[in-house]
Amino acid sequence: MRKTIIIGTGPAGLTAAIYLARANLNPLVIEGPEPGGQLTTTTEVENFPGFPEGILGPELMDNMRKQAERFGAEFIRGWVTKVDLSKRPFTLTVEGTGELKAESVIVSTGASAKYLGIPGEKENVGRGVSTCATCDGFFYRGKKIIVVGGGDSAMEEANFLTRFASEVVLVHRRNELRASKIMQDRARANEKISWSLNRTPLEVVADETGVKGLKVRNNETGQEELIEAQGVFVAIGHTPNTKFLDGQLETDEAGYLVVKPGSTETSVPGVFACGDVQDTKYRQAISAAGTGCMAALDCERFLEAAEQAAVTSR
Repeated sequence: MRKTIIIGTGPAGLTAAIYLARANLNPLVIEGPEPGGQLTTTTEVENFPGFPEGILGPELMDNMRKQAERFGAEFIRGWVTKVDLSKRPFTLTVEGTGELKAESVIVSTGASAKYLGIPGEKENVGRGVSTCATCDGFFYRGKKIIVVGGGDSAMEEANFLTRFASEVVLVHRRNELRASKIMQDRARANEKISWSLNRTPLEVVADETGVKGLKVRNNETGQEELIEAQGVFVAIGHTPNTKFLDGQLETDEAGYLVVKPGSTETSVPGVFACGDVQDTKYRQAISAAGTGCMAALDCERFLEAAEQAAVTSR
């Protein structure tokens, strides 16, 4: 029996582990198939406080993990395939480990960026392909960038990237955009944004030095075209990693966990959520870490209250 189990090891989960370990609660952290989360696919992280020269994403995550271990957090690797949150203690089934029981659970499984699924894309993440403008835009100062997508996120990222890029080409497979009118108007009013609509992305073209452009098919003529650029930002949304919960926690229509305002409490007492699994707005390492701290403190108070209640009832 564990006091608490943390599912996920991005900035949120690792921060929660640090706080709970320092509170002598010896949290067990379950690492999924991508330990460290999305930051492990990022090269230089320049906007995390405390690193004036920047730090590599994998190095930052490794440092946070070591910090949690130093205070007594334990780590195991495996998929959480099933959870039972109907009663305490909660039961988690972990592939390769079996059933684990805990008095509290922190869910920090994040949200996975959606990719186009075309050749040259995944293998060039960090070499010119990105899913986060605020994370990586700075590295494209004075360069030509492509943003793929037609929703509000794509418009927002395209506008943001014009702060750095010499030109931003917005590529969408249809003539019509899904984005709200105000976001479309804002993007169309930006002189640095050009449009390549009704184009289907086919391949990210790159060489040993990085991305060189995006091969697309003109849906009107059927001809293939190469849009030259030094960066390709994929902005077609995120998928929260909540499927394993099997609907036992309240989510919004997109599948993100709903937490009580001003806290990390979910719809089930004793279960807390932090990081991108409940954040549809900010999606930054530092904001994820902040909610990890909140989840740890909320969890600690919950366990104290439960213990006092148990003593009183004896």
